[in-house]
Amino acid sequence: MKNFLEYLATLGLFVLLMSCIGCSPKSVILFNGQNLDGWHVDVPDQDEHPDTTASFIVRDGLLVSQGVPEGHLITDASYENYRLELKYRFVGEPGNCGVLVHASTPRSLYGMFPKSIEVQMMHENAGDFWCIVENIEVDDMVARRGPKEEWGITEGKKRRILNLTDGTERPLGEWNTYKIECLGDKIKVWLNDTFVNEGYNCTAQKGQIAVQAEGAEVEFEYIKLTKIKSLSPE
Repeated sequence: MKNFLEYLATLGLFVLLMSCIGCSPKSVILFNGQNLDGWHVDVPDQDEHPDTTASFIVRDGLLVSQGVPEGHLITDASYENYRLELKYRFVGEPGNCGVLVHASTPRSLYGMFPKSIEVQMMHENAGDFWCIVENIEVDDMVARRGPKEEWGITEGKKRRILNLTDGTERPLGEWNTYKIECLGDKIKVWLNDTFVNEGYNCTAQKGQIAVQAEGAEVEFEYIKLTKIKSLSPE
């Protein structure tokens, strides 16, 4: 009987190990639905007015970027080679917001924006890239970024790179889903399951993740991250 029980235990362990082969990587829930643990706020206006209205709050289980004072909610940890998934919507009037990947040095641009690549969320422009003291390349660069001699990554330069599609955002008040994959020097973006942008030769390959407060109120239902070893097909 003892040998039979040992056999069953060994068999069970083998089945468990085999079942884990090929399992998808474990996702990390960046926003826990209760508080801002794992994040910190960088809002320049709060340097002199620490008691000003909070730019980021948790309301009814949702992360809310209140839009003002302008600034960023930044992960404490840095990440590389991952798929970032989030769900968002504008609450009232449409406006501007964004997700920053590969973020590092704070307040590197206009005394506000951390060094990073922004994946734009601005209404009717979602999916654009913005270069913030980091650079990324795309196909058809001149058509999508403007004259080459005007390109740059600092103030006054052409830092915006247009996305590939229009009309992929949901009507105002409805939820949008974003999937952003960062692997090595490549970034790929899907908005509402539509492939909207792809960049390569990115000058940063890891860093923190940030959410903006940039004038408009935005709700986030979830933000989660999964480590990846390959990019999804378009």
